[in-house]
Amino acid sequence: MPKSLGWIPFLLIVAVAGLADSDVQGNYFTTSDGVRLHYLDEGEGPTVVFIPGWMNPATIWEPQIRHFSKDYRVVALDPRSQGESEQVTEGHYPERRSRDIKELIEHLEVPSVVLVGFSMGGPEVLSYVDQFGTNSLDGIVLVDNHIGSDFDAGRTQQVFGMIQAFNADREQMLENFLPYAFKKPQPEEYMAKIKAATMSIPSNTAVALLAAYQGRDWRPVLAKVDKPLLYAITPGKEEQGQMVEKEIPSARVERFPEAGHVIFADETERFNSILEEFLEASFGR
Repeated sequence: MPKSLGWIPFLLIVAVAGLADSDVQGNYFTTSDGVRLHYLDEGEGPTVVFIPGWMNPATIWEPQIRHFSKDYRVVALDPRSQGESEQVTEGHYPERRSRDIKELIEHLEVPSVVLVGFSMGGPEVLSYVDQFGTNSLDGIVLVDNHIGSDFDAGRTQQVFGMIQAFNADREQMLENFLPYAFKKPQPEEYMAKIKAATMSIPSNTAVALLAAYQGRDWRPVLAKVDKPLLYAITPGKEEQGQMVEKEIPSARVERFPEAGHVIFADETERFNSILEEFLEASFGR
């Protein structure tokens, strides 16, 4: 992947259909603004809620659903306009999408959860903390997302340049970003599913999301994080990791130098092991 593109924290086009024929239970609920959202729900015990990234479906978390549903209730959300959730024209910005997460948790009728946000899902988790606090959270996990501190004057121009490229040839953009998403070989069938599912999301929705999240600085929210925090990063987020360690000395920052952006697919065993330790500590098990 060209170095000039590496700044995009959540620019990943991934879709996994691996759970389509499984017995994992799919459910729906309706948000306060009338949007029907889909989520996967498997297992029993303390609840872990997984939030995918830009254009990702809930099934991107398949390795984690399989692993953690043995001991926990695992819920993976299809954000609005993604996966099997209703495609809409409104609400594609952090504050609304984090409210969707809040309403999901209320719908589940559980006292508290550990929230896990990947890529664009990271800012949505931080927006949740900013708006609603941490009373309903036992822990927070952020996976390879930017939080802040490296914005520059050329960022806006770069973002809108990427939006133009996306509108011109989204399939080529997918090809360009796959090496960023994965550093380890993936099966051909898996990659074919990525392309197919990505194309189901309207371009204007994808562009709206990019525009809404561009240039947001989430550093001030760190002061509100008073629950255990795990931050998993690839080498491009080292500055972010150091900043989190400075702002929240109790945070656990785990580095994955050999993984692509989809850390939990490239290094599933290590990621699951680290997350398992974090969950046990957060839930007091």
